[in-house]
Amino acid sequence: MASTKKHNTTENTNIPRDDNNPEMKTGDSLLNYTIVQMESLEDIDGVFYLLEHTPTGARHIHISNKDKENTFGVAFRTVPTDSTGVAHILEHTVLCGSEQFNVRDPFFSMLKRGLSTFMNAFTASDWTMYPFSTQNRKDYYNLMSVYLDAAFFPHIDELSFKQEGHRLETVTSENKETTLEYKGVVYNEMKGAMSSPGQVMGRALMQALYPDTTYGFNSGGEPSVIPTLTHEQLKAFHARYYHPSNAYFYTYGNLPLEAHLKFIQDKVLNRFSRIDPNSAVSPQPRWDKPREFTARYPLSVDEAPDKKYQACVGWLTKDIQDSYEVLIASVLEEILLGNASSPLRQKLIDSGLGTALSDASGFDLDLRDTMFACGLKEIEKSAVKKVETLVLETLEGIVEKGIDPRSVASAIHQIEFNKKEMTNTPYPFGIKLVMAFAGPWIHDGNPVSCLNLNEDLTRLKEDVKQKGFLEGKIREYFLDNPHRVLFTLAPDTEMEAAEAKRVKKELAQIQARLTPEELDKINSDAAMLKKLQESEEDLSVLPTLALEDIPPDTEIIRPDSISTTTSATCYNKATSDILYFTCPMVPTDLPDALIPLVPFFCMAFTGTGTEKRDYADLAALMDLYTGGIGLSAFSGSGFNHDKKLITFMSLHGKALNHNIDKMFDIIAELVSSASFKDLTRLKSLLFQYRAGLESSIVGNGHRYAMSLAGRNFSPAATLGEMWHGISQFQFIKGLTEKIGDAKEGQTHLEQLAHDLDTMVKCLFKRENLSPAIVGDKEGLKQGDKNIARLLSLVPQGDTAPGAPLSIPVKNEFPREGWSTSTSVSFVAQAFTTVRMGHEDAPCLSVIAKLLRSMYLHREIREKGGAYGGFAVYSPEEGTFSFGSYRDPNIERTLDVYTNACEFIAGDVVTDEDVKEAILQVCSEIDKPETPGPASIKAFYREKVGLTDEIRQQFKKALLAVNRQKVAEVARKYFKADDKNKGTAVISSRESLEAANNALEQEGKSLKLIKI
Repeated sequence: MASTKKHNTTENTNIPRDDNNPEMKTGDSLLNYTIVQMESLEDIDGVFYLLEHTPTGARHIHISNKDKENTFGVAFRTVPTDSTGVAHILEHTVLCGSEQFNVRDPFFSMLKRGLSTFMNAFTASDWTMYPFSTQNRKDYYNLMSVYLDAAFFPHIDELSFKQEGHRLETVTSENKETTLEYKGVVYNEMKGAMSSPGQVMGRALMQALYPDTTYGFNSGGEPSVIPTLTHEQLKAFHARYYHPSNAYFYTYGNLPLEAHLKFIQDKVLNRFSRIDPNSAVSPQPRWDKPREFTARYPLSVDEAPDKKYQACVGWLTKDIQDSYEVLIASVLEEILLGNASSPLRQKLIDSGLGTALSDASGFDLDLRDTMFACGLKEIEKSAVKKVETLVLETLEGIVEKGIDPRSVASAIHQIEFNKKEMTNTPYPFGIKLVMAFAGPWIHDGNPVSCLNLNEDLTRLKEDVKQKGFLEGKIREYFLDNPHRVLFTLAPDTEMEAAEAKRVKKELAQIQARLTPEELDKINSDAAMLKKLQESEEDLSVLPTLALEDIPPDTEIIRPDSISTTTSATCYNKATSDILYFTCPMVPTDLPDALIPLVPFFCMAFTGTGTEKRDYADLAALMDLYTGGIGLSAFSGSGFNHDKKLITFMSLHGKALNHNIDKMFDIIAELVSSASFKDLTRLKSLLFQYRAGLESSIVGNGHRYAMSLAGRNFSPAATLGEMWHGISQFQFIKGLTEKIGDAKEGQTHLEQLAHDLDTMVKCLFKRENLSPAIVGDKEGLKQGDKNIARLLSLVPQGDTAPGAPLSIPVKNEFPREGWSTSTSVSFVAQAFTTVRMGHEDAPCLSVIAKLLRSMYLHREIREKGGAYGGFAVYSPEEGTFSFGSYRDPNIERTLDVYTNACEFIAGDVVTDEDVKEAILQVCSEIDKPETPGPASIKAFYREKVGLTDEIRQQFKKALLAVNRQKVAEVARKYFKADDKNKGTAVISSRESLEAANNALEQEGKSLKLIKI
């Protein structure tokens, strides 16, 4: 490609040579772009470029480094003026076909036609983003072509709007009565979202604090308002905001910048001229006195509402454009709320008014005006004012007494550690970077200040030396700030029924006004949409990869031999001066009654203090010197001849090299002198744990339902459900009810402390420990010496090996409905197949992808209106599961699962379909990870016997899968008969009872259980 650069004569001596883009300088003209800014990003060994496209005003950030996982994204400032969900629905609808790619769902089709490591789209409060990542250059430009065409030249046809947004359809009951109902993917998604107290809290708090700006509206859409959005309004919103003059392009990785710019310009920018989108978000006018605000959320009629209130105090703080003030507020969040020793957090939790910090607590730095909030959940209504008083008095006390200098150092350390550590969790690193600076960038701040914190951190370290500096900021941001709200989230056991009644009345009124022609139009649109959803498409217009583009090998990571290291398995990796430590420990001789207590033990082990110091001092120490120390539980089936149950608890930690000794001092103290004697803290921690489990149910309902459905297939599945599923919540809920009993609570609490002490003795035996470390050579040597010291503190066990966990498995297949507070459902079904190592395993992986992309997406999402439908094959456990997410249906979805067997065992799959499914499986297998986490995963694979040979053979066989093999394996394992399948549904009691009315006629009713 011929270069069109024009060089500026000014030298940027602080910019290192960029081998991916040699000789570029600030001020250069490149194609029709100008390089406005260049900065060195030393922590990631990269270079930051900020460019502007002169003809259109489009902005572009490129981050160049050695990462082969390249990222692209385009974002638009989208500013809703109502709660119809227009930005959210548009995000969905633009991905339903475009000018160049005239197919109904190019986005989901591309999920199976490449090797992307990430594909998604996000709707924030005031921006919408379309990002992806991939390691394959051809795939990168394939995906970019689809993303660009979708964003700038979408069809936005009426049927896609009805499918993704909202529509009316007629329903005929058994008595032949015809009524109307609302359908639509976003409509049902937001019904589910607004069933969650956390979602209601976050959105309503913004409404309370920003009543005069776009943040006063629900950008996702209020279910009661979504049906008012028209197709014309949707198209007008796109025309206004999805324009290059309102666009923010982002590229990241080791591919050359100029090729990206040319591709974007040729595909999009050459077709536009500059406009003024008038999309800037104005600051919220500030108040002269505090206010109060109450929002309601639906609570199941089976739940007592007395202690289901939440209260928090929220403030508008600083402008997002001021990076230094944002950093100060971030440090104050760490100081005030960051760990168990943080004074505001400690006062709130120890007050006994509630069980955990309220949802939305913390500092939000993504909005035009930043926001800080804190409070408590699971409180009584009478405690709302007490929470406000406690927050304000605590802040006043901190200002008067002064902040502990150690807390300041700890907060700054956490920020520096997080800045230094590179991980691909929960997103690829390139995606995490753009998410970090998207808010400031969108609001005309300096995005590089979010990446290069050194200048602001240096300034802060000097400023905090001044007596009262941060205390003054607490007074400025909070105590003297009148833009404050006392927010109450109130439970309402009648809300769900009232909303259902309102919707029914609204639909009846609409139906009464419909002319015969309008009714015919509704039925005609429904028929046309169904025909569109079922029609066969020619997807050859979409770009794709070939099997030859897939790397044939899997990544293999083996331990390294480091001289003088003898106590741990070592992995010599470049980890940015961070040492990662992990140590799986097999619990032996653990009484059966204590097995369900393992997950809470993992939390309490690092959360209740030691014989030497209380929990607050311990938490402060961990934050000051480490990136975290924890204990976690694992259960699985070993890859050995008898496939025995493998369980262990893993002690893990990470620290900068200069803090390695300090980290192991803390770990040694925990191992040698863990203590659960602080019963007040133990009770508080238990109730926090229960609150966290309870709040996760609606957000992760599909995972919980799949775990319930498959829990009786193996000891590992039973234990997995016991430790990580609804069974764990029920166990903990029962424990908290006993401890909460006024008469016997203390006795149960003392017994809990005794049980936890017993678990320490069962776990910490020298022969049970298998430590490993990842880092550079010097860090490994230092870590190994510390591990030798640690092992010397652990007592040697008996000469005879202790008894491993024994988990009985029920010989039954559940068919159950689990009720909770939700207006949507999560429907799961599971059955057993074979595990990795069996010749059929690669085909089963392919079948899972075929079912999800070819069948479940159409039947559950497009037709059924659920947010998502899943088919999941677990090669580690040999289970196959179906699941749905935020689903308005139950019995229909169960029928879809039954018919899936007929679909996949039929003759509908083509060679191209199989190839696409293989691409999807390979993209998961080859998904990259940064050196520290990747090495630890390799270590744990070795522990369960999943060898590199098994993995390599699996991939080799996967690449050889063909249509004939898929058909043979499908007919072998997929049967319509439900007798060997587990079924579990999580929904509201009313929805489950309604579903049973239909299911019992087929003899397939669900056993109803309250969560």
